[in-house]
Amino acid sequence: MTRIALQKGSKKLLNAWAFYDWANSVYSLVISSAIFPIFYGALFRVAGIEKVTVFGGEIARAPLISYVTSAAFVFIAIVTPLISGIADYLGNKKVFMKFFCYLGGVSCIGLYWFSLENIYVGLLCYFFGLVGFWVSFAINNSYLPDIAFPEQQDRISAKGFSMGYIGSVILLVLNLAMVMKPGIFGITSDAGEAAEILAMKYSFVSVGIWWILFSQYTFYHLPKGNKKAGERKNIILNGFKELKLVWHQLKEQPVLKRYLGAFFVYSMAVQTVMLIATYFGEEEIAWGSADERTMGLIVSILVIQLVAIVGATLTAQASKKYGNINTLMVINIMWIMICVYAYYLETPTNFYIAAACVGLVMGGIQALSRSTYSKFLPETTDTTSFFSFYDVAEKIGIIIGTFMYGLIAQVTGNMRNSIVFLGIFFVMGVFLLFRVRKIKSLP
Repeated sequence: MTRIALQKGSKKLLNAWAFYDWANSVYSLVISSAIFPIFYGALFRVAGIEKVTVFGGEIARAPLISYVTSAAFVFIAIVTPLISGIADYLGNKKVFMKFFCYLGGVSCIGLYWFSLENIYVGLLCYFFGLVGFWVSFAINNSYLPDIAFPEQQDRISAKGFSMGYIGSVILLVLNLAMVMKPGIFGITSDAGEAAEILAMKYSFVSVGIWWILFSQYTFYHLPKGNKKAGERKNIILNGFKELKLVWHQLKEQPVLKRYLGAFFVYSMAVQTVMLIATYFGEEEIAWGSADERTMGLIVSILVIQLVAIVGATLTAQASKKYGNINTLMVINIMWIMICVYAYYLETPTNFYIAAACVGLVMGGIQALSRSTYSKFLPETTDTTSFFSFYDVAEKIGIIIGTFMYGLIAQVTGNMRNSIVFLGIFFVMGVFLLFRVRKIKSLP
């Protein structure tokens, strides 16, 4: 029996697309933001070392994970257009989305074996976890104009991020309970390994299983993809040719071109904040004891996630009333205020307040940026290439942002000076969005 494809704009199709955020957002919270950073630091503290011999030399723990992260984003920026080109010509982007979803999920499970003795295997799993998350997420983004009409895109984009925040918080709370009270879950010390560390490893396994399991609903309902007409030549390099074609098409799309410039600048700052917030809080805030620091950072992460649910919903409502560009300008101004406030942060209470403010604007700016870009696209079935361009711009921004943040902190010896750098990019974002607003007929 052949399954009938769902019509564009149908409620079931929209919900299936948004549900992928529920499936994969556990990676960004549990692995990127919460459990893994704590686990990674604990490995070095237990071993009583700060450096490890890897790649032919001794490298401190913080630069090591930073270098692997940067390398992963360079790889992502290269592989995304390759995949988009192949997917557009073969019309099977769901196959690639599945592959990278499963790659990411299996890599999360592989983190169970992360140890200083198996450092290469562990770093490889961390590397491919990042790749699987970001590439599958990019392909999912490219489905938005395929499954939703323009008037539906703001709402369903926000719903996706909200579902992601809710799902990831549910799993994180369970994982934190395992780490804090491992005995309740029957987790005990094994071969000299503390029960808390073992519980963190089980958390990584739970992320991989959650991700793969819940993505099946999305995969069942999403269409296979649009097959591009024409000859099938040089399929491997078509992705880069498509990016070049998109770049030339931007000359005829002044609104889209200006918006992409603005997005590149402010997204660079947003993504950098998301990646370094935990490290900033760990180093710059006077928590007191080590346990208070760990608990404080975890609480802050939960605050960000929970408030982000509200933020994404409020932003969608504001964009409907005031327009996308006007709403994005206000959000960028709010980010500027947060950067100013963050420069003077000292106490845990201050950090909690900042976390709540970040959550309020974080979900909103991500969801609205995605749907605004979708609305500006010209009439085309080649959505994968356009969203590949969008995602490559975002990844290049992450590489530049994180590198500059680290460089400024290293040169000046103060992470707070890097906050000023981020604030400047949000100021530029407001200015560039204002240039977009000068063009009429905006959503």
